Amino acid sequence: MPHDNEALDRPGLRELPEPGAGAPRVFVLDRKGRPMMPCHPARARELLRKSRAVVARHTPFTIRIKDRLLENSEVSGIAVRIDPGSKATGIALTDDITRVSASTGEVAVLRRGLYAVELMHRGSAIRKSMEQRASHRRRRRVANTRYRAPRFDNRCRSEGWLPPSLQHRVDTTWSQVERLARLAPVTEVHVERVAFDTQAISAGRELAGVEYQRGTLAGYEVRHYLLEKWGRRCVYCGKSGVPLQIEHIHPKASGGSDRVSNLTLSCAPCNQTKGSRSVEDFLKGRPAVVIQLKRQAKAPLRDAAAMNATRYRLSERLHDLGRPVSCWSGGRTKYNRVLCGLTKSHTLDALAVGEVGPDCGIVRYPSGVLVAAATGRGGYARTRSGKHGFPRLALPRTKSHHGFQTGDLVRATVPVGAKAGTHTGRVAVRASGRFNIRTQHGIVQGIGHQYVRLLQRADGYGYVIRAEEQNAQFPAGVAGIHEGGAR
Repeated sequence: MPHDNEALDRPGLRELPEPGAGAPRVFVLDRKGRPMMPCHPARARELLRKSRAVVARHTPFTIRIKDRLLENSEVSGIAVRIDPGSKATGIALTDDITRVSASTGEVAVLRRGLYAVELMHRGSAIRKSMEQRASHRRRRRVANTRYRAPRFDNRCRSEGWLPPSLQHRVDTTWSQVERLARLAPVTEVHVERVAFDTQAISAGRELAGVEYQRGTLAGYEVRHYLLEKWGRRCVYCGKSGVPLQIEHIHPKASGGSDRVSNLTLSCAPCNQTKGSRSVEDFLKGRPAVVIQLKRQAKAPLRDAAAMNATRYRLSERLHDLGRPVSCWSGGRTKYNRVLCGLTKSHTLDALAVGEVGPDCGIVRYPSGVLVAAATGRGGYARTRSGKHGFPRLALPRTKSHHGFQTGDLVRATVPVGAKAGTHTGRVAVRASGRFNIRTQHGIVQGIGHQYVRLLQRADGYGYVIRAEEQNAQFPAGVAGIHEGGAR
């Protein structure tokens, strides 16, 4: 792989326009609801103003043209590019245009970013709920004194089973891509398939040969290893020459593990004073010590393990779309991003997934990103349990009140009063008819249902529009690029 400066000096890239931000595209459907090429927001407003189109979906914003069929339109096709992550996944829709240089006759393929989605997973919330449910069931089994034969040996898992918190990542990513494929003419899928070398990450350096068989603690006991690692002194007060105790950096009471990366040494007074508090709370007035402690401690590998466990499953699931799927390495994505001068973000990484050679460059990225946070669709339980697992209250048997359900995307226009104004967001319904609306700026409580208008039914996601990471070295705007749309 060539050096970054050498790559940027290639003749094929010298005449490419500098990448800049542009407005996210509007999805367009034909008269029968089939996807067409997305158009510019100005073109969508013109079609709506002339009554040639109607709004088909609020988020992502989609219009349906009333006087045009797919057969009478030119559709070049769109690529979906995915940058998976443990907590968030970036998705970008792109198309390619070809430009011929008037001076040299060189042909350059320009990649344009049309739409960007940042999918926020809720794997940690699922994991927490599963642990709470297991705790409640464990308590009920222990409290039951009658004999019951163990059933653990009879339980089996299907081939390819994943924990719910990891399966959720695969399902939600596929769901978002499948939804975008219904709104845009997707012809190909590109996904980054990252592999993390957890052994090398633990060692902090490259390994070779028999070093992979030895591991971190080869030739050490845990206490001796920690003494060498932390300099035989208390990490909190710096005392040396005193008895030291093994301490959990992230408290075990808060979910900390017994991995060596989470262990350190402290004197008895500091250990007792810290207790189950976090390091940030215990060292509140000493931020420099906190930074040094986290820098010296090894990063946990939970996120890397989640990526390794799901990388093949995601690419296999994407084949269900019926489009060709191409897998790329993380090194290729980083090289493309540096080559085109893009900053680091999930959506810009997704834009850089795939082949970007000497005759191809990224010239446009969407200025706004749709953040889709997985919120779930509620639960079937009609009770809430206490800390011991017993029901403590009853919930209404119906989820719909006054024609709305919790999670619906609504817009409330309040004419007078302390809450006067327009509020748009997800609604939390009440049988009394006084709803709460979670907007981008906070929660507005107690809005009457008569002021609320439905925009979109709940689909398990909460949507927010944020600005894309601005690139300091490139100006906004794209010069000389014709951006067409639906006609």
